[in-house]
Amino acid sequence: MSQGEPSATGLTPTQIKVLQGVHSGLLNKQIAFDLGIAEATVKAHMTALMRKLNVRNRTQVAMATRAMDLSPGR
Repeated sequence: MSQGEPSATGLTPTQIKVLQGVHSGLLNKQIAFDLGIAEATVKAHMTALMRKLNVRNRTQVAMATRAMDLSPGR
């Protein structure tokens, strides 16, 4: 991985699953249903992810996930 690319290192398993949902184009409500958690919890994970990935919005989160290996089973 080249310098400056985001990495899944340091993310919790749930945060990775939330990222997978965002990468798939799912809404927070759909991600919450799939993971069996509250939508507010997904929003909290998104806030933490934006901070960790140093981005400002959901679109930038989705773009950052392209450089990450988010294959299921990770």
